[in-house]
Amino acid sequence: MNICVFLSAAELDERYTLPAREFAELLGRGGHTLVWGGSESGLMKVVADGVQAAGGRLVGVSVDFLAAKARKNADEMVIARDLAERKALLLAKADAVAILVGGTGTLDEATEILELKKHGKTTKPVVILNTAGFYNGLKEQFRRMEEEGFLPVPLTDLVFFAEGADAALAHLEGNAGA
Repeated sequence: MNICVFLSAAELDERYTLPAREFAELLGRGGHTLVWGGSESGLMKVVADGVQAAGGRLVGVSVDFLAAKARKNADEMVIARDLAERKALLLAKADAVAILVGGTGTLDEATEILELKKHGKTTKPVVILNTAGFYNGLKEQFRRMEEEGFLPVPLTDLVFFAEGADAALAHLEGNAGA
């Protein structure tokens, strides 16, 4: 299965890198392909290293202005013209989506896939790996949106919040092609 992972390219401490590495190793051992932003820095590098070391494939989609930071030994690397094209390519190459810790870029990517799901434009499973409670506030906001009528579909139809790497991968594997 091709699993798109949205996450940060920042250098982060072990409370974020260790769970990301665990998830990456599960992907690689499971024979999955990582579809990611292609960066050779920060958490993106941690995940790519983990997938590759565990036997998985790497499909990167970088963007023109970040091409110098793209991983050189990926199995496939595409350079998009801009961020919009990058997101479209990432999603087109993926069977499922996992969202790990990240900043505004990760949040942008996450909300785009959820908006597509909300409107029935994709049925790909989406998991948010809630490492160290990083997405607790977002989870609460989504619940409020649901309770107050801002979501036309149940939150559980849009996204699964996983507290660990095993649960995240199990959800993706169990719901791909659904």
